[in-house]
Amino acid sequence: MISKTDEPRMRRVEDYLQPGRVLLQEEAMVPAQRVLVTGATGLLGRAVCREFQNGGWLVIGTGFKRARPRLLRCDLTDEDAVRGLLQEYKPDVVVHCAAERRPDVVDRHTEAAVNLNVHATGTLAREAAVCGAFFVYISTDYVFDGRNPPYGEDDSPSPLNVYGRSKLEGERETLRHCPGAVVLRVPVLYGEVEWVTESAVTSLWLKVQQPAEDSTLDHCLQRFPTDARDVAAVCRKLSERGRQDPSIRGIFHFSAKEQMTKYEMAVAIAQAFNLPSNHLIPVNIYIYIYYIYIYIYTNIPVSVTWMLYFY
Repeated sequence: MISKTDEPRMRRVEDYLQPGRVLLQEEAMVPAQRVLVTGATGLLGRAVCREFQNGGWLVIGTGFKRARPRLLRCDLTDEDAVRGLLQEYKPDVVVHCAAERRPDVVDRHTEAAVNLNVHATGTLAREAAVCGAFFVYISTDYVFDGRNPPYGEDDSPSPLNVYGRSKLEGERETLRHCPGAVVLRVPVLYGEVEWVTESAVTSLWLKVQQPAEDSTLDHCLQRFPTDARDVAAVCRKLSERGRQDPSIRGIFHFSAKEQMTKYEMAVAIAQAFNLPSNHLIPVNIYIYIYYIYIYIYTNIPVSVTWMLYFY
């Protein structure tokens, strides 16, 4: 589901080929639109690059530690590097996918994660505004506590962990520096992974394939697992519409419609591969509340506490 969008006002080739119309040279030589995609090596970033390429865009992908041939290597926490990147390539659209999305890593390396998720986001949004690029910031449903889904764009955020708070601050930095930007909140994603743990959905396979070992899984928090390709398509549609319609701005939500807990996702994976699932043990809400209680009275971050129990 996607909200706040209308049918795009797109100019087709047929509009130029009306009887008696002369096709001017400057109309025939329109350069490809440029999109800059950060985090182009990641699950969503790869899908976004493919989607825009298939739509006829010139794609400029960036990475850092995992940068590969045909991608630009850029440290997004370096303000001068980001400024130089946008000034050199002058993109029409920036889709900011790069982030530290692993809650346990954010807990262990908070300063580095905040630099990427918050400060680098602010820099990109500011420089996008300077060069006139339409800016799309990929956020997360972790800005909510997950207890009463589905959430609307106007619901008050209530992040439970440092990761969620950092992404919420990234949203605020985006809209502060680039008021015409779009913040796109998405749920847990799956897709064509390069390794099984690249997605929180496919990582459940590690538990599913070990029937000899009991595995406890959250059966409390509701998620909406969504194909990264669908999110990529939404990014392109929002970008194309937003460049023509100034009302396309602010916060948007997109997700698949099916609501599942982590336990239900694991059972679905087991069924898809005709594997047993009786070793998968659902954890009820009372255990969840107990571990929140531990968090409150020990100051152990929620995601770390969660890992101690589930992993």
